[in-house]
Amino acid sequence: MRATLRHTEIYFDIAGMQLAPVGDRFIERPVLFLLHGGPGGDHLGFKRHSLALQDVAQLVFIDHRGCGRSKKTKQSDYSLENNIEDIEALRKHLGLKKICILGGSYGGIVAQGYAIRYSKHIEKLILSATLPSYRGAAEAKAYLNEHGTPQQIAIAQHIWNGSFKNHQHVLRYFTLMEPLYSRTARKKRASLFNKSQTVWSHEALNEGFGGFLQHFDFIPKLKKIKCPTLVLAGQEDWICRPSQSKIIATHIPHAQLKIFRDCGHMIAVDAQQRYIKAVKGFLKK
Repeated sequence: MRATLRHTEIYFDIAGMQLAPVGDRFIERPVLFLLHGGPGGDHLGFKRHSLALQDVAQLVFIDHRGCGRSKKTKQSDYSLENNIEDIEALRKHLGLKKICILGGSYGGIVAQGYAIRYSKHIEKLILSATLPSYRGAAEAKAYLNEHGTPQQIAIAQHIWNGSFKNHQHVLRYFTLMEPLYSRTARKKRASLFNKSQTVWSHEALNEGFGGFLQHFDFIPKLKKIKCPTLVLAGQEDWICRPSQSKIIATHIPHAQLKIFRDCGHMIAVDAQQRYIKAVKGFLKK
């Protein structure tokens, strides 16, 4: 499905019922917006690894503007500001008073921005493997320099500089970096990214890492988030170190923090059952 919003077209898809039959009665489930990472990825990873959440919520999968199946425009449109406002526009478009949000990686950054700005419209917030500010990049670089191969350190310069040339260039980056992103990929020696069918938007990736991700900082504003919040981190996440999730959980009032052992950046892959159990439990409370 597509919605024309804010001078562009946003692709979204839905799984599960909002008003669901349980025995001889109906119960109303929360609506959960799932925000993908990148910038420049798409929603397909959520369909592979988070579909079981439809047992407790109606899921709304979203491709950020210029990503996946959403309309392509000019690169400067692919901003954090627009991503935040697009979520609010889609909420209104669907006629929803309140939503829950699960944001992974860059999607978690968008989710923080939305929860800070539109706190009255958010019911519950889940932040998975993400960062509260630009400062997290320095920690990631230090980890990569210590644990990465020379090839990985070299190709990572394209993400830090925002200098990817096309989709295939991005795919080469993830193929080389995959053992750092996922413990599962490292153990199985199999490429998860090549099988994902995601068509990466190198423009959105470049706009983020080459621009606004170098200076965004939500830390002073996280205290404005008043809704119940669950923060998830992978103990061995190289790009969003668990220390960054601790910062988020410290600054959001009453936030819960869960760090998964033997787990990298791709929590829903490396800790599939534990991830589903934690999110379901949080949404059902």
